[in-house]
Amino acid sequence: MRLFRNADVYAPEPLGRTDVLVAGGKIVAMARRIDPPSWEIEIVDLDGALLIPGLVDAHTHLTGGGGEGGARTKVPPVGLTAFTTAGVTTVIGLLGTDCRTRSIAELLAAARALDELGLTAFCYTGGYEVPPVTLTGSVRGDLVHVDRIVAIGELAISDHRSSQPTYDELVRIASDAHVAGLLTGKAGLLHLHLGDGARGLELLRRALTETELPARVFHPTHTNRNRRLWEEAKLFGAQFAARGLHVDVSAFDAEDDAPSGGQALAEWVAAGLDPAFLTLSSDGGGCLPTFDRDGALLHMDVGASSALLVAVREAVDLGVPFEVALATCTSTVAGLFRLSGKGRVVVGADADLVVLSSDLRLTDVLAGGAWMVRGGTPVVRGLFEG
Repeated sequence: MRLFRNADVYAPEPLGRTDVLVAGGKIVAMARRIDPPSWEIEIVDLDGALLIPGLVDAHTHLTGGGGEGGARTKVPPVGLTAFTTAGVTTVIGLLGTDCRTRSIAELLAAARALDELGLTAFCYTGGYEVPPVTLTGSVRGDLVHVDRIVAIGELAISDHRSSQPTYDELVRIASDAHVAGLLTGKAGLLHLHLGDGARGLELLRRALTETELPARVFHPTHTNRNRRLWEEAKLFGAQFAARGLHVDVSAFDAEDDAPSGGQALAEWVAAGLDPAFLTLSSDGGGCLPTFDRDGALLHMDVGASSALLVAVREAVDLGVPFEVALATCTSTVAGLFRLSGKGRVVVGADADLVVLSSDLRLTDVLAGGAWMVRGGTPVVRGLFEG
């Protein structure tokens, strides 16, 4: 048992000074003042430090991304501490361009490994290509029969690396996601990679106007990858938010005319759009490539989950309330993916907690009630992390 005293709790909404009692991996009590029980308990006096939910990173390449410049450009798998030191306690892993030398089975094993180490880890089925790669022979079968598989993605559109899916192929896969969600109680989402192509959100717009599928089934990501796409995404969000569409921005650095993750959050709020329909993910472990006009790789960077808190701090510096920015990678994304017990500091929720200093720097992380990071230093490491 652990009792956090004098915490400035953001649940993510601000609750002010609150004591939080953790036992059995859950939050079991919250009050202005909790007197410790008579039996042995660890008391952690936060002295006004911020206590927030563990972050939910819904777009991570657990087995590594990349490979578009040949085998030597494949990004290695992501280790446990890359998540925990970023404040991430729940991850959803996916495949990207390379669905040939990487597999759903490998991705599933990587998620299980992180779970064994104390994180909560899920994964997508499919990848960039159509027909999607699967474990059981169909995306619907994967979602129905594999508990850890929670959605389909990242299926690529408007990108020279995609399979150039037709409209009919896109809506058929989206319908599989939706129906599988109905059969299982899962979110039933199709997570869509958006590239730099001129078609932008055209296929998705058609799907939302011509089919009966709920808007919430579609979850477009990387929408801030260039200015033209981001302006389209804001208009798109304004048009379809009332029907439940969520737009995902990536915690990229600003490059050329593309807004950074924090700038995108600030622009969304400044435009009067509802932040309850905006999510933030990192592309952690994924390749962040730049191509020439012929599709040849010029250079690449690698995404990291640590970019989430960077984006949140940047958004706050640009005038976004902390609780609004925080919700994009906690309660909002957990709600969208129907991850029970995640993304909130509330009685009954999982004891996934992060302690931040007054300048929003990470100091401590608790996952499932167990310490992962103390004083900024990992106390749990993967077997091969040294």
